[in-house]
Amino acid sequence: MSQTRPRPRSSGPARATPRSADAIAAATPEGRDRWVDLMRVGSLFVVVLGHWLMVDITPDGRIANALAEVPALQPLTWLLQVMPLFFLVGGVAHAHTLESLERRHPDGPGRYAAFFRARALRLLRPTLAFLVVWAAIGAAAHLTGLTSRPGDVGRIAREALVLVPQLLWFVGIYLGACAFAPLMRDLHRRWGLRVVAALVTAACLVDLVRFGGGPELVGNLNFALVWLALHQLGFAWRDGLLTTRRGWAMAIGGFAAMGLLVGLGPYPVSMVGLPGEAVSNMAPPTVALLAQGFGICGLAVLLRPPMTRVLARPPAWRAVVVAGPFAMTAFLWHLTGLLTVLLAARAVGVSQPVTGTLAWWVTRPLLFAVLASVTAVLVAVFVRFDRSPRSASPASPSSPARPAPRWVDPLAVVSAVVLFFGILVVSIVGVDVLGNRPVFFLVGDVTPLVGFAVLGVGLLLLRATRPQGGAPAR
Repeated sequence: MSQTRPRPRSSGPARATPRSADAIAAATPEGRDRWVDLMRVGSLFVVVLGHWLMVDITPDGRIANALAEVPALQPLTWLLQVMPLFFLVGGVAHAHTLESLERRHPDGPGRYAAFFRARALRLLRPTLAFLVVWAAIGAAAHLTGLTSRPGDVGRIAREALVLVPQLLWFVGIYLGACAFAPLMRDLHRRWGLRVVAALVTAACLVDLVRFGGGPELVGNLNFALVWLALHQLGFAWRDGLLTTRRGWAMAIGGFAAMGLLVGLGPYPVSMVGLPGEAVSNMAPPTVALLAQGFGICGLAVLLRPPMTRVLARPPAWRAVVVAGPFAMTAFLWHLTGLLTVLLAARAVGVSQPVTGTLAWWVTRPLLFAVLASVTAVLVAVFVRFDRSPRSASPASPSSPARPAPRWVDPLAVVSAVVLFFGILVVSIVGVDVLGNRPVFFLVGDVTPLVGFAVLGVGLLLLRATRPQGGAPAR
């Protein structure tokens, strides 16, 4: 994910500053990769629209998925599953940030901690605001007896407290990619695209073991292998290795491999997880999802020249600059807006048409307009948590920052591991802390209290990696 601000010599995706959108657009350097910026913003908004299309409350009070209700819609995910693009963009942004940090930060202790702390805080500020609000909603639902009420109302309340935080899986996995980024960048500099080939090979071996009668638990290795392979493509993009020829090979080879795996193997058609499926392409990720990711990243490579020309036009680039600051906040709060609208409609007796019918399709634009309005209100309230706090004034010669101790980088690694598991646990078990119902995670049952406790420990460890003395690092 891109969180860098427009600056001279920058090629990472844009982020808003207090300046106007026109001023930011006008100050954008000519060499900036604007297509990367658009992919970052666009991929998150495609996820939002995809969720709005999929999630529904049935007449009998179930939170359902349109892709499960109408299997003919599942091939749409071959193009609408755009998270691979987000990880590619993340690799581009991390390469830029690491290069900048190397220029400003001499070799020695503290460089890894500085990189990970900055990326983690950028992700965690809006995420923690989201969790605080939803934990309060969960507490209120428990204290009022809403979650224990029999019938549709109680079931919807319980499901919502687990469903809405599920989108945080992305934050956890992306935070893991951030933690690995310095190591993976070094490997890329030494071995180039051979690192991608090694990750793909390892992911294929994991699936062979998983579907060949081996332990199911081994499939979880692909949470790292699949997403790191796609993230590694960002380094190749940054260094100009993803040529048009390779783009064609990725697009054709990726989608062809996905088709063969879906047609011949144990892989489902949908590239997103669906309730009730014996196998999910998402949790854990499969090589079918990896192949689809290579296919859609190949399309991004092929579209780069024409989209660069389009984004060179001031109106098109201004639209990206305007939308950029709101993308992450919209991603975090769009399911909240969706459930708010669907529950309000149900309360006043407005029911949804049967999924997949003509009436259902005809009413989607109206529903999307209402959802966009409600989500816009939520974004206006919470976007402040997606902005970096103002930096203190630079350190003066009379108060230099102390050299980082040797333990700060290992501590940052530990904090990354703890934060990764804390966010993933919360994304799976939900936010009903007072109800504290256990949910299976990896090897056993875990409760929401455990998830929040692990997350809290990770935050304390991250806080301990702050620079000591002098002015805070920018």
